[in-house]
Amino acid sequence: QPSNMRLLEVFIITCFALASTTALQQLGGAASLFNSKDDVKIQAAVLVPGFLTGADEFQSLCDALTERGLPTVAVPMPNWHWLPCLGGRSARPVLERIDFTVQHLIANGGDITKIPKFDYNLMDAYADCRDNPGGVMKVGGSENIDDYPVVEPRGNFLLPNQDDMPNAKIALIGHSAGGWISRAYLSNRSYGGKAYQGQRYVHSLVTLGTPHGNAPGPAFEGIQWCNQEPASVRSLAVGGTGFKGGEWGALTKGAYSFCCPDGTDGTTYTGDGVTPIQSALALPGAEQMSIDGITHFCWSEVFGGGLVAPELTKDHKDGRPWYGCEGVVEKWADWIVQ
Repeated sequence: QPSNMRLLEVFIITCFALASTTALQQLGGAASLFNSKDDVKIQAAVLVPGFLTGADEFQSLCDALTERGLPTVAVPMPNWHWLPCLGGRSARPVLERIDFTVQHLIANGGDITKIPKFDYNLMDAYADCRDNPGGVMKVGGSENIDDYPVVEPRGNFLLPNQDDMPNAKIALIGHSAGGWISRAYLSNRSYGGKAYQGQRYVHSLVTLGTPHGNAPGPAFEGIQWCNQEPASVRSLAVGGTGFKGGEWGALTKGAYSFCCPDGTDGTTYTGDGVTPIQSALALPGAEQMSIDGITHFCWSEVFGGGLVAPELTKDHKDGRPWYGCEGVVEKWADWIVQ
């Protein structure tokens, strides 16, 4: 009997060891799946243009990043694709374009020359302008994002076959409003009826002159929605200083006032001429970088800059750098590839 008991003990211990080994292997496999996208980083980036700007305005910045060893492509949209989002309405039309670009860049192994075109025409734009919910007019019944009716943006944004997607991630760069919309893309929460869960595809986020601070009004509903959670990926918030709200014309004063949480006129604030520094750095959970003496945008290089922001346009034309200038780009771009 003692011998039989000993055999039983050995049998039980052996079974336990085998079961434990199998469990550890399964856990290891699960951990490997969970971390696989973190382990493979494609040296490439998608740039999300700011409000009422498009890919063309950011081509020089994409070229500069590519020359530095970070192949970068801007979301392939012209500036008029922002029209359905006017007045603080849903950002889903832009989110569809971000998702399309990110997934195709990963599917093509980071080759920025292989991003296909999506289908979008004037009739699609008309329907989006009519139906896109939210904003000051409360289209669809509410300006609150969680109360938006589910309205699918128009256009054909054909995504890659998910079975062919490699376990990899790229970097995301958002300029101005493109930064907080990038945060909405990264979130696992439902935005207007769809959770984009972009954190599956993105390892790092850089925002350039993005307003992250809460402020009153429908235009800040999206920012307040994003601020309900900290940054979901490694993030860097970059802002500029040197432009006092009361010294750089109507656009700067109005923009700073727009971003003020307390309703003041913004004249005492400093920033990049559009976004006050405290708002640009207010991304929860992000690292921060403040750069003195840079302006918000390449004003003198775009059509209409002199009409929208005459003081800032003249200053840029006279040599003032912006986030995309040589000598500035490396300050934040090197952070991405660290």
